[in-house]
Amino acid sequence: MINLSLHQAEGIVDAGLDRARELGLKPLTIAVLDAGGHLVAFKRQDRSGILRPDIAQGKAWGALGMGLGGRALAQRAEMAPAFFTSLASVSHGRIIPVPGGVLIRAADGDIAGAVGISGDLPDNDEACAVFGIERVGLVADGGVAL
Repeated sequence: MINLSLHQAEGIVDAGLDRARELGLKPLTIAVLDAGGHLVAFKRQDRSGILRPDIAQGKAWGALGMGLGGRALAQRAEMAPAFFTSLASVSHGRIIPVPGGVLIRAADGDIAGAVGISGDLPDNDEACAVFGIERVGLVADGGVAL
């Protein structure tokens, strides 16, 4: 099992924000959680909305809690809305099943943590998360199409 370091988490956040600036995206908020669901690194760009921190952490926490990237969670939520309503209840609203929640995997496939990004379109949020994770040499898992 890999322990996600503060240095790696900060690298993910900074690379994700660099990518957002390159693409001209709206202001983002990025949260990186370790495998235990603890917040390791977090940044909120100027003018990022006041709900963005909760959404970013919810995207990461949901991916981590279910062991699936946000894209897969979104597809499953469409197929089983009652189940995801129940998940929202038991998680006290902490699961946000949309792209932008990306698992961080080690080379051996073990989950090291998750990234949640909120602020632009979900596909753009996810792209910045993937970019940041890969920039620090880890494997991004946003969830594959079912």
